[in-house]
Amino acid sequence: MKITDVEPMVLESPLDNRPPEGSEETAGVKHLLLLKVTTDEGITGWADVETAPHVGAAAVTAPASGAGMFDGLRTLVVGEDPFDVERLWEKVYRGSIYYGRRGVAIQVLSGFDIACHDIMGKAIGRPVHKLLGGTYRETVRAYASTLFRPTPDDMKRACEGYLQRGFTAIKFGWGSFGQDRARDVSLVAAAREAVGAGVTLMVDAGWQTNRSPYEAIEAIRSLEPFDIYWMEDFLHPECYEGYAAVKAAGVKTRLAAGEQEATAWGFHDLVHRGRVDVIQPDLSRCGGFSQARKIVWDAARAGVDVCPHAWLTDLLSAASLHLNACLPRSLFLEYNVSASPMLREIIRNPIELREDGTIPVPQEPGLGVEIEEQAVTKYRIL
Repeated sequence: MKITDVEPMVLESPLDNRPPEGSEETAGVKHLLLLKVTTDEGITGWADVETAPHVGAAAVTAPASGAGMFDGLRTLVVGEDPFDVERLWEKVYRGSIYYGRRGVAIQVLSGFDIACHDIMGKAIGRPVHKLLGGTYRETVRAYASTLFRPTPDDMKRACEGYLQRGFTAIKFGWGSFGQDRARDVSLVAAAREAVGAGVTLMVDAGWQTNRSPYEAIEAIRSLEPFDIYWMEDFLHPECYEGYAAVKAAGVKTRLAAGEQEATAWGFHDLVHRGRVDVIQPDLSRCGGFSQARKIVWDAARAGVDVCPHAWLTDLLSAASLHLNACLPRSLFLEYNVSASPMLREIIRNPIELREDGTIPVPQEPGLGVEIEEQAVTKYRIL
């Protein structure tokens, strides 16, 4: 089997990506990058990639540089065997090393790696989790991943909607959070009041507020009365010593981070220097399954939990389900509840939440998610 093409597709949502003005759902991403990897045997692999889509598309289609260090992904992989995922990962990493190593080059490499695993599973008739070394579970508990609403009453109405849908865990992030400490406390207090003691609540504080470790400690302690499962990404993603300082202060809440991190060596720094409790590799940004295997192994040795970040379509949700299935200790699947029709319509067999708040791990070959290409055409702009 040989790869014959890698096609980047940029999609545009009809809705704008902005924080909710009331209790309504956020729209989600404005633009989306899909990768379609085709082979000479008619088997196709897909992935969505959390990146700047227009920049990611250029990183795929850039021509050969002649130096072997500024090359586009397509140039590097056409003619190769998609089963050679480890060798291909290293080839693309080295071939893009003068403009890559992190950021968009790693992100499109991540999507390519996911698509190759999709192809591998389809070729042998097995789901991706069987390629990752064996599974521990058939379902994963999901949390609704959404943005903070601007008022306590809006928070309560939003929580009621998630409970009606069957979620037993909810994460609020960004939006109106981080601008005023008293309001932050009132918003989280309202969420806890709405969901009661039996539902898990998490907070994604957002690193863009540029808070110091001292301010982070104060913020976390102000939310401890509301039994927050974790506080996520509350410092700059490379402020490893800052995370360690917050951990050393003895806060009761778990510390989570890593959605912007990439490669096994990047996560090694986050785990061993940052001392966080939960790392959150996004499969479409960390290096794909090939790097995730190494990241999980290192985290397990350090006693750190792994919970994949996933805030795109069901392609990324499915990939994260497969990874969760193979973790000896799985926490949650992050489930993107965004309202954008673009994120839903391009999936022919959407992932469904069960009444008990869990989602089944796909058992079909590959990722187990099928693309509705007519819908892709509908939203495609590049």
